[in-house]
Amino acid sequence: MINHFGQVDAVVNNASAFEHDSASTFSFAAMEKHMRSNTGAAIVLAQALHAHAVARQATGAEAAQTGRFAVVNLLDQKLWNQNPDFFSYTLSKAALEAANTMLAMALAPEVRVVGVAPGLTLISHLISDERFQALHKMAPLGRSSTPETITDAVQFALKNTSITGTTLIVDGGQHLIKTPRDFSLI
Repeated sequence: MINHFGQVDAVVNNASAFEHDSASTFSFAAMEKHMRSNTGAAIVLAQALHAHAVARQATGAEAAQTGRFAVVNLLDQKLWNQNPDFFSYTLSKAALEAANTMLAMALAPEVRVVGVAPGLTLISHLISDERFQALHKMAPLGRSSTPETITDAVQFALKNTSITGTTLIVDGGQHLIKTPRDFSLI
C-alpha cells in the first residue's frame, strides 16, 4: 500500500466476506474465512498505518499532528440488532468492533480508529427491488443508509480529529427495530 502511494494518511476498511450461515450450519472454515477477511485484514492494515505514521514522524518528514492519521472500519448495524442469521459474518464484525476500541487505545496518539456501521444499503440477490424498498423504509427515519450517507459518515470520521474508539451508526435508526431475522431474510 505504502509502496504504491508513497504516503498514506488514512485507511478505510470496507471489503468483507458476507456469506450466510447459522448456528446450525456454523463451521470453523466459515468462521475462519470471515475472521481473516473481515477482522484480521483490518487489524493488519491498522498496524501498517501506525508503523508508517511513526516512521514519518521519526524522520522529521512529518510533524507530529494528533489525529491526522486514521483508520475507519466499516461495521454493520447488525451488531446493535443481533439475530442468528449470517452467524460467522456477525461474529467477525463484532470482533472488529471490539478491535476498534483496543486499537484506538494501542495506536494513539498517532492513529485514530473509528467504526461506521451502515444498515441495509444495497440490493442483493436475496431480495427483490420492491422488497428492498419496503425494508429500507422500515427505519424510523423512513430510510436506511445510502452510499452517500455512508460516505458522509466516513468523511466526517476522517476529518474530525477528536473522534477515536467509537462507532457511528448510519442506518436511519434501523438498529432500533429489533428483528428476529436479518433484514434480507424477513
